[in-house]
Amino acid sequence: MQETSTKPYLIRALHEWCTDNGYTPYLVVTVDANTVVPVAHVHDGQITLNISHLATNRLTMGNEYIEFESRFNGAVEHLFIPVAAVSAVYARETGAGMGFEVVASQPYPGGDDAPPETASAASAPTPDDTPPASPKPSHLKIVK
Repeated sequence: MQETSTKPYLIRALHEWCTDNGYTPYLVVTVDANTVVPVAHVHDGQITLNISHLATNRLTMGNEYIEFESRFNGAVEHLFIPVAAVSAVYARETGAGMGFEVVASQPYPGGDDAPPETASAASAPTPDDTPPASPKPSHLKIVK
Protein backbone atom coordinates (compact mmCIF):
# COMPACT_ATOMS: atom_id res chain seq x y z
CA MET A 1 0.00 0.00 0.00
CA GLN A 2 1.34 3.40 -1.00
CA GLU A 3 1.84 5.94 1.75
CA THR A 4 -0.21 9.15 1.45
CA SER A 5 1.52 12.49 0.98
CA THR A 6 2.16 14.72 3.98
CA LYS A 7 1.51 17.84 1.87
CA PRO A 8 -2.27 18.20 2.48
CA TYR A 9 -1.78 17.61 6.21
CA LEU A 10 0.93 20.27 6.41
CA ILE A 11 -1.24 22.75 4.47
CA ARG A 12 -4.13 22.19 6.89
CA ALA A 13 -1.81 22.44 9.90
CA LEU A 14 -0.27 25.73 8.73
CA HIS A 15 -3.74 27.10 7.95
CA GLU A 16 -4.84 26.24 11.49
CA TRP A 17 -1.63 27.67 13.00
CA CYS A 18 -2.13 30.97 11.13
CA THR A 19 -5.76 31.16 12.24
CA ASP A 20 -4.96 30.35 15.88
CA ASN A 21 -2.32 33.09 15.98
CA GLY A 22 -4.45 35.75 14.30
CA TYR A 23 -2.48 35.65 11.04
CA THR A 24 -3.86 35.60 7.51
CA PRO A 25 -3.06 32.31 5.73
CA TYR A 26 -2.05 32.73 2.08
CA LEU A 27 -1.81 29.95 -0.46
CA VAL A 28 0.50 30.16 -3.50
CA VAL A 29 -0.73 28.03 -6.39
CA THR A 30 0.96 27.16 -9.67
CA VAL A 31 -1.89 27.41 -12.17
CA ASP A 32 -2.30 24.54 -14.63
CA ALA A 33 -5.12 23.13 -16.77
CA ASN A 34 -6.71 21.48 -13.71
CA THR A 35 -6.73 24.62 -11.54
CA VAL A 36 -9.93 26.69 -11.51
CA VAL A 37 -9.15 30.26 -10.44
CA PRO A 38 -9.92 33.75 -11.82
CA VAL A 39 -7.47 34.03 -14.71
CA ALA A 40 -7.30 37.82 -14.48
CA HIS A 41 -5.47 37.44 -11.15
CA VAL A 42 -2.84 34.96 -12.37
CA HIS A 43 0.66 36.44 -12.70
CA ASP A 44 3.62 34.51 -14.12
CA GLY A 45 1.63 31.26 -13.94
CA GLN A 46 0.90 31.65 -10.21
CA ILE A 47 -1.83 33.05 -8.02
CA THR A 48 -1.67 33.94 -4.33
CA LEU A 49 -4.92 33.44 -2.46
CA ASN A 50 -6.13 34.56 0.95
CA ILE A 51 -7.62 31.40 2.49
CA SER A 52 -8.68 32.85 5.83
CA HIS A 53 -12.14 32.03 7.13
CA LEU A 54 -13.19 35.65 6.56
CA ALA A 55 -12.11 35.60 2.90
CA THR A 56 -13.58 32.20 1.98
CA ASN A 57 -16.92 30.46 2.01
CA ARG A 58 -17.37 26.68 2.09
CA LEU A 59 -13.63 26.07 2.45
CA THR A 60 -12.87 22.36 2.01
CA MET A 61 -9.25 21.29 2.38
CA GLY A 62 -9.09 17.64 1.36
CA ASN A 63 -6.16 15.37 0.62
CA GLU A 64 -6.40 15.81 -3.15
CA TYR A 65 -8.25 19.12 -3.67
CA ILE A 66 -8.92 22.47 -2.01
CA GLU A 67 -12.25 24.08 -2.88
CA PHE A 68 -13.91 27.28 -1.75
CA GLU A 69 -15.81 30.34 -2.83
CA SER A 70 -14.31 33.81 -2.65
CA ARG A 71 -15.00 37.30 -3.99
CA PHE A 72 -12.93 38.88 -6.74
CA ASN A 73 -13.87 42.42 -7.79
CA GLY A 74 -17.23 41.95 -6.07
CA ALA A 75 -18.15 38.74 -7.91
CA VAL A 76 -18.32 35.37 -6.14
CA GLU A 77 -16.01 32.79 -7.75
CA HIS A 78 -15.80 29.05 -7.08
CA LEU A 79 -12.15 28.00 -6.85
CA PHE A 80 -10.83 24.48 -7.30
CA ILE A 81 -7.17 23.83 -6.52
CA PRO A 82 -5.45 20.46 -6.74
CA VAL A 83 -3.18 20.03 -3.69
CA ALA A 84 -0.45 18.99 -6.14
CA ALA A 85 -0.48 22.54 -7.58
CA VAL A 86 0.12 24.25 -4.20
CA SER A 87 3.65 25.63 -4.03
CA ALA A 88 3.48 27.37 -0.62
CA VAL A 89 1.35 28.31 2.37
CA TYR A 90 2.40 31.15 4.66
CA ALA A 91 1.27 33.84 7.10
CA ARG A 92 0.89 37.20 5.36
CA GLU A 93 1.98 39.15 8.43
CA THR A 94 5.20 37.26 9.20
CA GLY A 95 6.04 35.30 6.06
CA ALA A 96 6.37 32.16 8.19
CA GLY A 97 5.24 29.09 6.32
CA MET A 98 6.39 26.31 4.06
CA GLY A 99 7.13 25.75 0.39
CA PHE A 100 6.25 22.58 -1.50
CA GLU A 101 7.24 20.75 -4.64
CA VAL A 102 4.65 21.15 -7.41
CA VAL A 103 3.78 17.93 -9.22
CA ALA A 104 1.35 17.05 -12.01
CA SER A 105 -2.25 17.43 -10.85
CA GLN A 106 -5.38 15.43 -11.60
CA PRO A 107 -8.46 16.84 -13.39
CA TYR A 108 -11.58 17.97 -11.58
CA PRO A 109 -13.20 14.88 -9.99
CA GLY A 110 -16.64 15.64 -11.48
CA GLY A 111 -15.41 14.52 -14.91
CA ASP A 112 -13.79 16.31 -17.81
CA ASP A 113 -15.72 19.52 -17.19
CA ALA A 114 -14.85 22.17 -14.66
CA PRO A 115 -17.36 23.13 -11.99
CA PRO A 116 -20.50 24.50 -13.68
CA GLU A 117 -20.16 28.09 -12.51
CA THR A 118 -16.56 28.63 -13.66
CA ALA A 119 -14.17 27.66 -16.40
CA SER A 120 -10.68 26.30 -15.94
CA ALA A 121 -7.65 28.48 -16.39
CA ALA A 122 -6.81 26.69 -19.63
CA SER A 123 -10.14 27.45 -21.31
CA ALA A 124 -10.74 30.94 -19.89
CA PRO A 125 -9.77 34.00 -21.91
CA THR A 126 -6.50 35.66 -21.09
CA PRO A 127 -6.54 39.18 -19.68
CA ASP A 128 -5.40 40.53 -23.09
CA ASP A 129 -8.46 38.98 -24.80
CA THR A 130 -10.95 40.44 -22.35
CA PRO A 131 -12.18 43.99 -22.86
CA PRO A 132 -11.64 46.21 -19.82
CA ALA A 133 -14.65 46.27 -17.53
CA SER A 134 -16.13 49.66 -16.77
CA PRO A 135 -15.94 50.46 -13.06
CA LYS A 136 -19.19 50.16 -11.16
CA PRO A 137 -20.52 53.38 -9.71
CA SER A 138 -20.30 53.48 -5.94
CA HIS A 139 -23.46 52.97 -3.92
CA LEU A 140 -22.00 55.18 -1.19
CA LYS A 141 -22.78 58.86 -0.90
CA ILE A 142 -21.18 61.69 1.05
CA VAL A 143 -23.15 62.76 4.11
CA LYS A 144 -22.35 66.14 5.63
